[in-house]
Amino acid sequence: MSLHDDLAAATRCLEDLTRAVGRLEPQLGTGPDLRRVRADTDHLRESLALLRESAAQAPPRRPDLVSIPDTPYDRSLWTDSDDEGLGARDRHAP
Repeated sequence: MSLHDDLAAATRCLEDLTRAVGRLEPQLGTGPDLRRVRADTDHLRESLALLRESAAQAPPRRPDLVSIPDTPYDRSLWTDSDDEGLGARDRHAP
């Protein structure tokens, strides 16, 4: 997913949470616990808005590219290595 899609998904989840908390209010009343949860959801909304703003200002990140040459590798690099999956030349399998 792209950054925009992830932020949109987080926003949708937060809206769902806000609606769920709103549905709890008639059942539980406006006690201190529910006020705390409502304040937390408001704080999350503000934090997500700040995150969205900072993401809009940040330049897009490109992954570090590694160039791989087309020339063959030097065979002397593998003279002391075992053949993968076959074990060492001078040893037998258990």
